[in-house]
Amino acid sequence: MNLTLKIWRQSNSESKGKMVEYPISDVSPDMSFLEMMDFLNGRLINKGEEPVAFDHDCREGICGMCSMFINGEAHGPDRLVTTCQLHMRKFKDGETITIEPFRANAFPVIKDLVVDRSSFDRIQQAGGFVSVNTSGNTQDANSIPIEKYDADRAFDAATCIGCGACVASCKNASAMLFVAAKVSQFSLLPQGKIEATDRVRNMVKQMDEEGFGNCTNTGACEVECPKGISLENIARMNREYISTLFKS
Repeated sequence: MNLTLKIWRQSNSESKGKMVEYPISDVSPDMSFLEMMDFLNGRLINKGEEPVAFDHDCREGICGMCSMFINGEAHGPDRLVTTCQLHMRKFKDGETITIEPFRANAFPVIKDLVVDRSSFDRIQQAGGFVSVNTSGNTQDANSIPIEKYDADRAFDAATCIGCGACVASCKNASAMLFVAAKVSQFSLLPQGKIEATDRVRNMVKQMDEEGFGNCTNTGACEVECPKGISLENIARMNREYISTLFKS
Protein backbone atom coordinates (compact mmCIF):
# COMPACT_ATOMS: atom_id res chain seq x y z
CA MET A 1 0.00 0.00 0.00
CA ASN A 2 1.10 3.55 -0.75
CA LEU A 3 -0.24 6.12 1.71
CA THR A 4 0.05 9.77 2.62
CA LEU A 5 0.19 10.46 6.36
CA LYS A 6 -0.68 13.92 7.69
CA ILE A 7 0.63 13.87 11.26
CA TRP A 8 0.46 16.49 14.00
CA ARG A 9 3.98 17.45 15.12
CA GLN A 10 4.51 19.50 18.28
CA SER A 11 7.81 19.57 20.17
CA ASN A 12 6.27 20.32 23.59
CA SER A 13 3.16 21.68 25.29
CA GLU A 14 4.31 25.30 24.99
CA SER A 15 5.28 25.24 21.32
CA LYS A 16 2.99 25.73 18.34
CA GLY A 17 2.27 22.52 16.46
CA LYS A 18 1.55 21.86 12.80
CA MET A 19 0.51 19.10 10.42
CA VAL A 20 3.41 17.49 8.54
CA GLU A 21 2.89 15.31 5.47
CA TYR A 22 4.74 12.02 5.08
CA PRO A 23 4.40 9.82 1.98
CA ILE A 24 4.97 6.15 2.82
CA SER A 25 5.13 3.10 0.56
CA ASP A 26 5.27 -0.69 0.92
CA VAL A 27 2.82 -0.74 3.84
CA SER A 28 1.40 -4.22 4.38
CA PRO A 29 -2.38 -4.41 4.90
CA ASP A 30 -1.66 -6.92 7.67
CA MET A 31 0.28 -4.37 9.73
CA SER A 32 -1.38 -2.95 12.79
CA PHE A 33 -1.62 0.85 12.84
CA LEU A 34 1.17 1.07 15.41
CA GLU A 35 3.37 -1.24 13.34
CA MET A 36 2.83 1.13 10.46
CA MET A 37 3.93 4.01 12.71
CA ASP A 38 7.03 2.01 13.69
CA PHE A 39 7.68 1.44 9.97
CA LEU A 40 7.45 5.19 9.34
CA ASN A 41 9.69 6.03 12.29
CA GLY A 42 12.32 3.55 11.11
CA ARG A 43 12.49 5.35 7.80
CA LEU A 44 12.63 8.77 9.48
CA ILE A 45 15.49 7.64 11.72
CA ASN A 46 17.40 6.24 8.73
CA LYS A 47 17.08 9.64 7.06
CA GLY A 48 18.33 11.42 10.18
CA GLU A 49 14.93 12.92 10.98
CA GLU A 50 13.19 12.95 14.36
CA PRO A 51 10.67 10.10 14.76
CA VAL A 52 7.04 10.74 15.62
CA ALA A 53 6.34 10.43 19.35
CA PHE A 54 3.26 8.33 20.19
CA ASP A 55 2.01 6.42 23.23
CA HIS A 56 1.94 2.62 23.36
CA ASP A 57 2.55 -0.18 25.81
CA CYS A 58 0.86 -3.61 25.73
CA ARG A 59 -0.35 -3.48 22.10
CA GLU A 60 -3.09 -5.93 23.10
CA GLY A 61 -6.02 -3.54 23.59
CA ILE A 62 -5.70 -3.57 27.38
CA CYS A 63 -3.52 -0.69 28.60
CA GLY A 64 -5.36 2.18 26.89
CA MET A 65 -2.13 4.00 25.97
CA CYS A 66 -2.48 4.18 22.16
CA SER A 67 -4.49 7.38 22.04
CA MET A 68 -4.62 8.58 18.43
CA PHE A 69 -7.29 10.53 16.59
CA ILE A 70 -7.32 8.98 13.12
CA ASN A 71 -9.31 10.54 10.27
CA GLY A 72 -11.50 12.35 12.79
CA GLU A 73 -12.22 9.33 14.99
CA ALA A 74 -10.69 8.17 18.27
CA HIS A 75 -8.78 4.93 17.56
CA GLY A 76 -9.74 5.17 13.87
CA PRO A 77 -12.55 3.87 11.66
CA ASP A 78 -13.03 0.42 13.20
CA ARG A 79 -15.32 -0.27 16.17
CA LEU A 80 -14.61 -1.86 19.56
CA VAL A 81 -10.86 -1.76 18.97
CA THR A 82 -7.97 0.36 20.19
CA THR A 83 -5.42 1.88 17.80
CA CYS A 84 -3.04 -1.02 18.35
CA GLN A 85 -5.79 -3.44 17.22
CA LEU A 86 -6.61 -1.39 14.11
CA HIS A 87 -5.14 -2.90 10.94
CA MET A 88 -4.09 -1.17 7.75
CA ARG A 89 -6.55 -3.25 5.70
CA LYS A 90 -9.19 -0.82 6.99
CA PHE A 91 -7.64 1.78 4.69
CA LYS A 92 -7.33 1.95 0.91
CA ASP A 93 -4.22 2.09 -1.23
CA GLY A 94 -3.43 5.71 -2.03
CA GLU A 95 -5.47 7.06 0.89
CA THR A 96 -4.51 10.11 2.93
CA ILE A 97 -4.67 9.44 6.68
CA THR A 98 -4.81 12.31 9.18
CA ILE A 99 -3.36 11.50 12.61
CA GLU A 100 -3.75 13.83 15.59
CA PRO A 101 -3.50 13.66 19.38
CA PHE A 102 -6.62 13.51 21.54
CA ARG A 103 -7.86 17.10 21.88
CA ALA A 104 -9.02 18.32 25.30
CA ASN A 105 -7.91 21.02 27.73
CA ALA A 106 -7.58 18.32 30.39
CA PHE A 107 -5.31 16.30 28.04
CA PRO A 108 -2.46 18.73 27.25
CA VAL A 109 -0.09 17.66 24.48
CA ILE A 110 3.32 16.49 25.74
CA LYS A 111 4.85 15.89 22.32
CA ASP A 112 3.45 15.08 18.87
CA LEU A 113 0.70 12.48 19.47
CA VAL A 114 1.42 12.00 23.19
CA VAL A 115 -0.98 13.66 25.65
CA ASP A 116 -0.93 13.91 29.43
CA ARG A 117 -3.87 11.88 30.76
CA SER A 118 -2.83 12.03 34.42
CA SER A 119 -6.15 13.81 35.08
CA PHE A 120 -7.75 10.35 34.83
CA ASP A 121 -5.33 9.09 37.48
CA ARG A 122 -6.31 11.90 39.83
CA ILE A 123 -10.01 11.13 39.34
CA GLN A 124 -9.31 7.48 40.16
CA GLN A 125 -7.34 8.46 43.25
CA ALA A 126 -10.24 10.64 44.41
CA GLY A 127 -12.48 7.62 44.93
CA GLY A 128 -12.11 4.84 42.39
CA PHE A 129 -11.20 2.18 44.90
CA VAL A 130 -12.57 0.10 47.78
CA SER A 131 -10.90 0.40 51.19
CA VAL A 132 -10.25 -3.06 52.63
CA ASN A 133 -8.90 -4.06 56.02
CA THR A 134 -5.88 -6.21 55.23
CA SER A 135 -4.95 -6.97 58.84
CA GLY A 136 -5.48 -10.68 58.37
CA ASN A 137 -9.24 -10.74 58.91
CA THR A 138 -10.19 -10.14 55.29
CA GLN A 139 -13.26 -11.91 53.97
CA ASP A 140 -13.05 -13.97 50.82
CA ALA A 141 -14.90 -12.01 48.13
CA ASN A 142 -16.30 -15.24 46.73
CA SER A 143 -18.20 -15.80 49.98
CA ILE A 144 -20.46 -12.80 49.28
CA PRO A 145 -23.42 -13.80 47.08
CA ILE A 146 -24.02 -11.40 44.18
CA GLU A 147 -26.78 -11.65 41.59
CA LYS A 148 -25.36 -12.56 38.21
CA TYR A 149 -27.13 -9.65 36.54
CA ASP A 150 -25.37 -7.20 38.87
CA ALA A 151 -22.04 -9.00 38.56
CA ASP A 152 -22.24 -8.89 34.76
CA ARG A 153 -23.04 -5.17 34.70
CA ALA A 154 -20.22 -4.45 37.15
CA PHE A 155 -17.82 -6.43 34.98
CA ASP A 156 -18.98 -4.58 31.86
CA ALA A 157 -18.18 -1.27 33.58
CA ALA A 158 -14.84 -2.59 34.81
CA THR A 159 -13.67 -3.23 31.25
CA CYS A 160 -12.99 0.51 30.87
CA ILE A 161 -9.26 0.92 30.12
CA GLY A 162 -9.14 4.69 30.65
CA CYS A 163 -7.91 5.41 27.13
CA GLY A 164 -9.73 8.74 26.88
CA ALA A 165 -11.54 8.05 23.60
CA CYS A 166 -14.77 9.19 25.25
CA VAL A 167 -13.23 12.58 26.02
CA ALA A 168 -11.67 12.95 22.57
CA SER A 169 -14.96 12.08 20.85
CA CYS A 170 -17.17 14.37 22.93
CA LYS A 171 -17.85 17.87 21.58
CA ASN A 172 -17.65 19.06 25.19
CA ALA A 173 -14.57 16.98 26.10
CA SER A 174 -16.61 15.36 28.87
CA ALA A 175 -15.17 12.56 31.02
CA MET A 176 -18.59 11.41 32.20
CA LEU A 177 -18.41 7.96 30.60
CA PHE A 178 -15.01 7.23 32.16
CA VAL A 179 -16.07 8.43 35.62
CA ALA A 180 -19.43 6.67 35.34
CA ALA A 181 -17.74 3.39 34.50
CA LYS A 182 -15.50 3.64 37.55
CA VAL A 183 -18.43 4.57 39.80
CA SER A 184 -20.67 1.83 38.40
CA GLN A 185 -17.97 -0.80 38.79
CA PHE A 186 -18.30 -0.47 42.57
CA SER A 187 -21.87 0.78 43.02
CA LEU A 188 -23.24 -2.52 41.73
CA LEU A 189 -21.26 -4.62 44.21
CA PRO A 190 -21.74 -4.96 47.99
CA GLN A 191 -18.06 -4.22 48.59
CA GLY A 192 -18.52 -0.77 47.08
CA LYS A 193 -21.65 0.24 48.99
CA ILE A 194 -19.88 1.40 52.15
CA GLU A 195 -17.98 4.24 50.46
CA ALA A 196 -20.53 4.90 47.72
CA THR A 197 -21.49 8.41 48.89
CA ASP A 198 -17.94 9.73 49.23
CA ARG A 199 -16.85 7.98 46.04
CA VAL A 200 -19.28 9.59 43.62
CA ARG A 201 -19.01 13.00 45.30
CA ASN A 202 -15.22 13.04 45.24
CA MET A 203 -14.83 11.66 41.73
CA VAL A 204 -17.33 14.09 40.21
CA LYS A 205 -15.71 16.97 42.10
CA GLN A 206 -12.27 16.00 40.83
CA MET A 207 -13.59 15.59 37.28
CA ASP A 208 -14.91 19.16 37.37
CA GLU A 209 -11.66 20.49 38.84
CA GLU A 210 -9.66 18.88 36.03
CA GLY A 211 -11.57 21.00 33.49
CA PHE A 212 -13.59 18.38 31.64
CA GLY A 213 -16.81 19.56 29.98
CA ASN A 214 -20.40 18.60 30.76
CA CYS A 215 -22.32 15.71 29.23
CA THR A 216 -25.09 16.66 26.80
CA ASN A 217 -26.09 13.10 25.88
CA THR A 218 -24.68 13.20 22.35
CA GLY A 219 -23.64 9.54 22.63
CA ALA A 220 -20.38 9.84 20.69
CA CYS A 221 -18.50 8.49 23.71
CA GLU A 222 -20.33 5.15 23.62
CA VAL A 223 -19.89 4.84 19.85
CA GLU A 224 -16.12 5.41 19.97
CA CYS A 225 -15.41 3.52 23.22
CA PRO A 226 -13.19 0.53 22.34
CA LYS A 227 -14.78 -1.49 25.13
CA GLY A 228 -18.39 -0.55 24.36
CA ILE A 229 -19.08 1.06 27.76
CA SER A 230 -22.79 1.88 27.84
CA LEU A 231 -24.38 5.29 28.46
CA GLU A 232 -26.47 3.50 31.09
CA ASN A 233 -23.49 3.95 33.38
CA ILE A 234 -23.81 7.73 33.15
CA ALA A 235 -27.47 7.47 34.15
CA ARG A 236 -26.47 5.25 37.09
CA MET A 237 -23.79 7.70 38.20
CA ASN A 238 -26.26 10.57 38.03
CA ARG A 239 -28.67 8.62 40.22
CA GLU A 240 -25.87 7.83 42.65
CA TYR A 241 -24.85 11.49 42.79
CA ILE A 242 -28.39 12.82 43.22
CA SER A 243 -29.01 10.37 46.05
CA THR A 244 -26.05 11.85 47.94
CA LEU A 245 -27.81 15.23 48.00
CA PHE A 246 -30.29 13.76 50.46
CA LYS A 247 -27.58 12.46 52.77
CA SER A 248 -25.59 14.41 55.31
